[in-house]
Amino acid sequence: MRPLKNTLIRQLVTIGFIIVGIITISLLILLPKLLLPIYEKNIYQYLRQPLLFIDADINKNVVDHDIAYIYIKDDNYTVSKNFNDIINADYKLVLSNINKEYGKFRHAGKLYYYYTLKTDNDYRISISTNNYIIGIRKELLLTIYPILFITLLSISALLVFWASHLALKIEHLKNKIDNLDNDDYIDNYKYDTDDELKILSEAIDNMKLHLKREEEYKNQMYQNISHDFKTPITVIKSYIEAVEDGVETSQQANKIIKEQINKLEIKVHSLLYLNKLNYIKDFTEYKNSQVDISQIIKSSVDKFKIQRPELEFKINIADKKTLFNGTSDMWETIIDNILNNFMRYAEKLIKIDVKNGKIIFYNDGPNINPNVLDDIFTPYTKGIKGQFGLGLSIVKKTISLLGYDIIVRNNKKGVSFMIK
Repeated sequence: MRPLKNTLIRQLVTIGFIIVGIITISLLILLPKLLLPIYEKNIYQYLRQPLLFIDADINKNVVDHDIAYIYIKDDNYTVSKNFNDIINADYKLVLSNINKEYGKFRHAGKLYYYYTLKTDNDYRISISTNNYIIGIRKELLLTIYPILFITLLSISALLVFWASHLALKIEHLKNKIDNLDNDDYIDNYKYDTDDELKILSEAIDNMKLHLKREEEYKNQMYQNISHDFKTPITVIKSYIEAVEDGVETSQQANKIIKEQINKLEIKVHSLLYLNKLNYIKDFTEYKNSQVDISQIIKSSVDKFKIQRPELEFKINIADKKTLFNGTSDMWETIIDNILNNFMRYAEKLIKIDVKNGKIIFYNDGPNINPNVLDDIFTPYTKGIKGQFGLGLSIVKKTISLLGYDIIVRNNKKGVSFMIK
């Protein structure tokens, strides 16, 4: 048999019953004990008042028939007629239990209270059972319990109503999560309060939009990657066919094929490195390492100078300390990808400044379209002249892992990248 589902309403109702049980036990056991000193103070006052009015003719002056009296004067003892009705015992035995101004004692399994009043001429004693306390306690509980019952009933009803409302909200959130990948799902639920569940619902909406954008981005990225890989493969294939058909010489074809293979190799390495960054982010070794950035900059510039000898490279290292967090491989990848991008667009000048803990790269090429500027680090996003690739996305991701930030800015002439 399938066990009952432990719903939120059932849990709250159970908690409500437990609370009611605890309060009931507290009232029945703890409250009487806590109130007992107050009850006893009242009964002592109740026993004291009649002693001010009785005298030797005790039975004529009995004020309250629920109280028994003993009057002593000149060693003569007088007891009230109701003495045996209240306490069925010899008065001398009772007197043996009285040793203070007021107090209580037990006789034959019953509890009795007494109060004494001593004057110059006589000694007066009043005695009563604990019926007075029992009566007060009963009246108090009869007053408290209906109020308590109505209060607890009202609270329970509110809890059930609130739990039902809460359960609907949670069910709604569950439906939203279940339909994260369902574009046809329409959310018609309206929140009447601006609470945490509404915030969670909005967060789920934002997550759905984010996932949808991610999915669109992945599809676009796969399409661009396919296109990016397909082009060199098509070129290689066409040159192989051209050699076979005798249209192209093997020497010329080999040259073109090698160029295309080199391009493919660079793209594959870029993809592998970008994927590698997703795995190394959980390790902190690279954050604890430091490298001298000046040496890596000079080494990278030497590599790129050969590609375009007409470009002027200016390196200005103003800082004495040029240590940056990370490994040599990571910073070499960052700088190489930035310079590789600059080599395509620079007209005459590429400048690198290291100062105040920042690295600023500048080229005098065309400005970046403002519409593209925000997405320039997204993989395979088209940039200037329709160019796209993985280089700048690798730069952004690597820099972020190292705890730095990169800002791209259009200057009056040219573009600058600032790492800080």
